Amino acid sequence: MTNSEKTIFKKIIDGEIPADIVYQDEHCLAFNDIAPQAPIHILVIPKEEIPHLDALSVEDPFLAAHMISVIQKITRDLGVSQSYRLISNCGATAGQTVPHLHFHILAGRDLQWPPG
Repeated sequence: MTNSEKTIFKKIIDGEIPADIVYQDEHCLAFNDIAPQAPIHILVIPKEEIPHLDALSVEDPFLAAHMISVIQKITRDLGVSQSYRLISNCGATAGQTVPHLHFHILAGRDLQWPPG
């Protein structure tokens, strides 16, 4: 894969694009969204290049469980563990704009249903 083919998230992982990182470990990265839809809008991504949730391998349940535990840690640390929305769009028609698995944590305001 050439540099021009990298997703924006891969460029953030590689340190080529700066991000306001709120959490990082060897498996995943969390950072503030540049176009927040709520007062708290954090993206949690795996460092492994996985295009979307449906491509997450059932043979490796560790990554999914780890990402959920990271989301729980972030929401607890921010004091919103009892009131947040977690979103993962799967595919362009569902609103996924970056083909790299990611979860949106939205919090800090009343969130309506349905979302849009």
